[in-house]
Amino acid sequence: MGRTRDAILEALENLTADELKKFKLKLLSVPLRDGYGRIPRGTLLPMDAMDLTDKLVSFYLEPYGAELTASVLRDIGMQETAEQLQSTCKDPGARPALMKAPPQMAAKPAPHFMDQHRAALITRVTDVDGVLDALYGSVLTEEQYQAVRAETTNPRKMRKLFSFVPAWNLTCKDLFLQALKETQPFLVADLEQS
Repeated sequence: MGRTRDAILEALENLTADELKKFKLKLLSVPLRDGYGRIPRGTLLPMDAMDLTDKLVSFYLEPYGAELTASVLRDIGMQETAEQLQSTCKDPGARPALMKAPPQMAAKPAPHFMDQHRAALITRVTDVDGVLDALYGSVLTEEQYQAVRAETTNPRKMRKLFSFVPAWNLTCKDLFLQALKETQPFLVADLEQS
């Protein structure tokens, strides 16, 4: 997944200071897909290109982060940079199948297991660290992993973990379910029967 992140970083590093400022201001007002939150203004404005890339990837994941970055670049008149970013992300090594996953979420026929059993998972998961270890690197960034681990109780850890879910696509939720099946098989079986 690193190639898309690198492409976003390269696009942002090629902006002048004024262009980066315009980019951040436009990012505060651009329409977002359903289920995605906005990066807080106070956090966003002082960021440099590297911090902004990390924040875009942690808030929106790589596929939608790249799409959003290209859209904002176009809005501020940086068409060539936007095209270069998109062509890099459409490269076969950039896993374009994942880039198409979020639109499928909007037409979801039934809630995903983790959405359907959110309350029970928050109160009943006992091996949160095992779930985190399984999600680290593929779904969670280092920053997100550490933020969840910093919480003091398992329910608090699960609530913190669920705070990142709006940026997840179906693949991420499936990986979460797989991690639960590996670490909490009896809990998953019980919830599937309910």
